Amino acid sequence: MLGLPDKIEALLFDMDGVLTQTAKVHAAAWKQTFDEFLRQRAQERGEKFVAFDEDSDYDEYVDGKPREDGVRSFLESRGIELPEGDPDDAADAQTIQGVGNNKNERVLKLIHDNGVDAYAGSVRYVQAAKKAGLKRAVVSSSTNTHDVLAAAKLDDLFDTVIDGNAAHRDHLHGKPAPDTFLAGAKALGVEPDRAVVFEDALAGVEAGRAGKFGYVVGVDRVGQRDALKSHGADVVVGDLAELLET
Repeated sequence: MLGLPDKIEALLFDMDGVLTQTAKVHAAAWKQTFDEFLRQRAQERGEKFVAFDEDSDYDEYVDGKPREDGVRSFLESRGIELPEGDPDDAADAQTIQGVGNNKNERVLKLIHDNGVDAYAGSVRYVQAAKKAGLKRAVVSSSTNTHDVLAAAKLDDLFDTVIDGNAAHRDHLHGKPAPDTFLAGAKALGVEPDRAVVFEDALAGVEAGRAGKFGYVVGVDRVGQRDALKSHGADVVVGDLAELLET
């Protein structure tokens, strides 16, 4: 009834873009952050300002990755190097950590001002999985995962959460490395080949494939079905409710 192989015992869900409609919030926060940084840099150097693309740059360089990795990846694509800095750097510091903290402040404000909506089809799917007795975890690079789940009223649907704070504490590599998903499977007491990964990010799908999970479901919210397949998804759906109909 869940559209999954019979051997599956546990479900590992990315949050932003799979469970909650926060991917667009993150994309907006990244755009605000990077455009401010790039515009100031261009003015100081007398160069042309080239804006952050909320679709292509977001998907390619930051979606699904830990915040500092997203900063580093995008700036490298523009040939920009910044010192690493410290985790408590001010939001206006010209460091990787400072730019990341700037983005985090912006996304928290957007979430505070506008709230968080869950995808109705995802809620139905997780509820069906819970009723079927399958174990469930949220695996997200966000350090705000618990707050977002609570805001979306989803926090009682999962057995465990592996978030950015857990990744930092346990020295787990971020997606596309499989470390956080493997930690999620371990926390649920199942082997990877008995777990399924649900991801909307290309880096997340890669992580699911790299971890040799039993099944990888790509969730296409932005028209990247072919890319999700080519990065390792076994199946791609537009909404998790589609799996209830298979």
